[in-house]
Amino acid sequence: MLAWIVSGLDTSDLVVLTLLAGGAIIFLFMKVFNQQPSSSRYSPTVASVTTSAAASKSNQSFIDRMKNENRQVLIMYGSQTGTAEEMSGRLAKDLTRYTKKAVVVDPEDIECEDLNRLSEVEDALLVLCIATYGEGDPTDNAVTLVEYLNAGDCDLSGVRFAVFGLGNKTYEHFNEIGIQMDKQLEKLGAKRIFHLGLGDDDANLEEDFMIWREAFLPKVAEEFGWELNTEAETMRQYQLEPVEEGKALFKGEFGRLGAYERPRPPFDVKNPYLATVAINDELHTEHSDRSCRHIEFSVEGSRIRYEAGDHLAVFPTNDPVLVDRLINMLQFDPDHAFRLVNVDEDASKRHPFPCPTTFRTALSHYVDICAPVKSHVLKAISEYCTDDTEKEFLNKLSTANEEGLKEYARYIVKERRSIVDVLTDQKTCKPPIEYLLELLPRLQARYYSIASSPRLNEEKIAICAVVTKYSIGDRDINGVCTRYLTTKDAGSKSPVFVRKSTMRLPHRTTTQVIMIGPGTGFAPFRGFLQDRQFHKNAGKEIGAMHLYYGCRHPDHDYIYKDELAKFQEDEVLTHLVCAFSRAQEHKIYVQDRLWETRDRIWDAINVGAHVYICGDARNMARDVQATLQKIFREIGGKSETEAVAYFKDMEKTKRYQADVWS
Repeated sequence: MLAWIVSGLDTSDLVVLTLLAGGAIIFLFMKVFNQQPSSSRYSPTVASVTTSAAASKSNQSFIDRMKNENRQVLIMYGSQTGTAEEMSGRLAKDLTRYTKKAVVVDPEDIECEDLNRLSEVEDALLVLCIATYGEGDPTDNAVTLVEYLNAGDCDLSGVRFAVFGLGNKTYEHFNEIGIQMDKQLEKLGAKRIFHLGLGDDDANLEEDFMIWREAFLPKVAEEFGWELNTEAETMRQYQLEPVEEGKALFKGEFGRLGAYERPRPPFDVKNPYLATVAINDELHTEHSDRSCRHIEFSVEGSRIRYEAGDHLAVFPTNDPVLVDRLINMLQFDPDHAFRLVNVDEDASKRHPFPCPTTFRTALSHYVDICAPVKSHVLKAISEYCTDDTEKEFLNKLSTANEEGLKEYARYIVKERRSIVDVLTDQKTCKPPIEYLLELLPRLQARYYSIASSPRLNEEKIAICAVVTKYSIGDRDINGVCTRYLTTKDAGSKSPVFVRKSTMRLPHRTTTQVIMIGPGTGFAPFRGFLQDRQFHKNAGKEIGAMHLYYGCRHPDHDYIYKDELAKFQEDEVLTHLVCAFSRAQEHKIYVQDRLWETRDRIWDAINVGAHVYICGDARNMARDVQATLQKIFREIGGKSETEAVAYFKDMEKTKRYQADVWS
């Protein structure tokens, strides 16, 4: 019988059957092998046990962690630039003064549905430090959390909560997410134990947080009957450990060792791509007293994708001159290899930044040495002053009373004093470098509107940036990232990633668009024009494009002037209206030009045009919105209420989109 079957098969059939039989035997063998006790395969080692324990811990729900480790406080943050994350860490450290350990969570790293189990934790306290981003949106890492809580399926009965919101009053939807979450948590059954904190980054966010925090902590202690442990005030969060010679060190990477030599997509805030600078040109003329750079990054082979309107995040490094000043003031070996390890063995955050590394690398890539110093840093380093007057002054700056807040606002905020400036002034203050690295906030990526379209070249991403440089007294203040970008010649490299934006051209190429972008606010519209140029060259019909562009003087800072002329020549840009604020006796701005062309603007909007605005949120964006509503009233014949409702409807339907900053 078997011979008959075999005789009917050709060679290829026999090969296939042999492979199948062999695979079946291997499968059965592995199944039996995996069912054997581990001791029959190998002797257990410390390494295998450690790995297993680490895997078990990383897979553990934050609720299980809280229960197993007796932690009753959960702090969650929504952070776009790192400030809310840093404040969450400060609150967690504050709680150690009451001998309490908190679990600090990035909502992006958890299953938000587990919040439904928070009531299982005895006396659970939920604290949200949550920022509002853009036009009333949650930060990227908090989108899922906000959506989950707003869905209303979470029962937080028995849980107590408090919210501190981070916002900016120059934006229309000031602290929208903080306000929303404060109301929603109560709707879900949680009990508010302290009032909503509203931080305003346009004024003094640190002061707002100081005042809220100083009142919040005693209230929480009273609510739960916690007792203050004065000895815990001086406890360190991280301990310094030396690193053996020859150990591989982080050299500026953010996710894994050697990430820049061996890049692996996807690329994001935790895994940026080391892009090559292809072009770095000056956009202003020799008559300008400022500098504006046009920079193109090559992302060839990275598989990074972007759309016109997206943002490019750039990771800067600190000015080496400032790094050297710190080294000289504090007298340490900058090339010493070390790691900082959390003294709380159960903490999910083992290191404050990528470790092991050197002191110079940490100061260059990982901590912010240029930002105005936070109050808790001043408090901590005051203990290292040998001069009583200096110690008293730093203590005053870190105290949330009227005198302290006033002096902090003057000396630190208004005069923008960094840690370098403070240590220069307070000459006897010599904190250990490892403690300073623990205290300072992380150096964050800076975001720029992309000034190109992938339809023109998907492997090049362009940005443009005005270089921040000014003086306060005898001190020069430089923008961290724009100073860094001025040093990046063609061929040099920089870590970057793309952040998606909601600002998009209409799907229909025939829809009219009105673009309002003074200065570098023109950046996304350069991408829009390139997009439409591509479609026109492909034979598609395109709608009218209106650009309202503003700068100081046509001979000084009129960026991309020749390109705009070419877009007009090619009939891609149908209406170019310029506002030169300092080219004549009285200042003229884009909102003035909008009003001058109000009939054309209304006609375009009335037939479905989309309006885009990019640039300064504090003045320009508000004035443009007011002008548009005035056009709706006086040209469109709408009442004041109708004009506001019409504008709101344009926002809701994405016919009005803004990408603004303060």
